[in-house]
Amino acid sequence: MIQVFITGGTFDKEYNYITGKLYFKDTHMHKMMELGRCSMDINIKTLMMVDSLEMTEEDRQIISLNCRKSSSESIIITHGTDTMVKTASVLAEANIPKTIIITGAMVPYAFGTSSDGFFNLGAAFAFAQTLPHGVYVAMNGRYFNWDNVRKNRQTGFFETLRE
Repeated sequence: MIQVFITGGTFDKEYNYITGKLYFKDTHMHKMMELGRCSMDINIKTLMMVDSLEMTEEDRQIISLNCRKSSSESIIITHGTDTMVKTASVLAEANIPKTIIITGAMVPYAFGTSSDGFFNLGAAFAFAQTLPHGVYVAMNGRYFNWDNVRKNRQTGFFETLRE
């Protein structure tokens, strides 16, 4: 079984057509699993729905505790892209003997085909089933070790720090 923890981020944001602002309502994960015809054994649990720029250290400890308590050896966490590397660092420091993949989206799933969320999620599921225990960031069709990745704010892509 793969455990999926929802924490919010752009992945699950909705667009208010009146105000032009993004906000949270519910996770899109169940619909995405249905549309993707997922036949795997998964457990989806919403831990929080926050923008990662507003995520606190207490929130990160909640994520870490849930990863530790999960009976699954493979965990996917949906997360905002701005601070996912920081959360990955906290999880790595906790030394949890599981495969933990953090993924997100630059464009909300609710925006349809312009969102990278579906692609990143599919890659995260593949990586969760194949990578050894450790903490990884999965974005743009690639996986990165937690301590060798950054979000390039000029290009909007994730990249390795050093080869």
